[in-house]
Amino acid sequence: MTEKYDDRVALAHGKITEKPLRERPAYPTWALKLTMAITGLIFTGFVLVHMIGNLKVFIPAHDGVHHIDEYGEWLRTVGEPLMPYEGVLWIFRIVLLAALVLHVYGAFTLVGRAHQSRGKFRRTNLMGGHQSFATQTMIISGLVLLLFIAFHIADLTLGVAPAASSGFEHGAIYNNLIDSFSRWPVAIFYIVAMLVLFMHLSHGIWVAVSDLGITGKRWRAVLLFVAYLLPAVVMVGNISIPLAIATGILN
Repeated sequence: MTEKYDDRVALAHGKITEKPLRERPAYPTWALKLTMAITGLIFTGFVLVHMIGNLKVFIPAHDGVHHIDEYGEWLRTVGEPLMPYEGVLWIFRIVLLAALVLHVYGAFTLVGRAHQSRGKFRRTNLMGGHQSFATQTMIISGLVLLLFIAFHIADLTLGVAPAASSGFEHGAIYNNLIDSFSRWPVAIFYIVAMLVLFMHLSHGIWVAVSDLGITGKRWRAVLLFVAYLLPAVVMVGNISIPLAIATGILN
């Protein structure tokens, strides 16, 4: 608080201060929230499309060729000959990496500013429920997802041991999935990560709705439903893959 206050006892005991709790930031808070909302929606679109593509693992092979392997090769060659091999894929990767850096920076910056503004006083009498729990654990769930992303890339993109299986082969998406998720600890880690993703994504979409200025009662009701439905679809779709492989349905 910056207003004048005459209660010297309150001032002496730190109940109130005449000085700003933090300096005016160079990058305004509203801009950080808008950046996080946009980058979060980019990730939402990505995980949805990524899940749909991965579900091709359930389509039976034809002439010994798995549909998910054809899909992976299409991603590498899309845009040719205008674009070089994997050109479009690298554009997607760069956009996602930039969005990830901005999202992480925004998250830690906003949390730091909130702690500075709050001082030594903490929130009390929160409403509880899924959204309140998700709010309090967004940084933790975000860190878990960062760990998952690093493991996922090392496991199924780069083939780096010990994350990847010993039989990893670049381009052999179906076989790499089978080899990786046949390891129960890896399958369990992926399933837990998808539960965390549901919680992080559902709360993130709902916060993005507010940060993007959507205030209409009808629209907010619809988007609240979407904020639970879309992450639930992604979670169930992604969990079905390691579960089917670990239990021997896919082999």
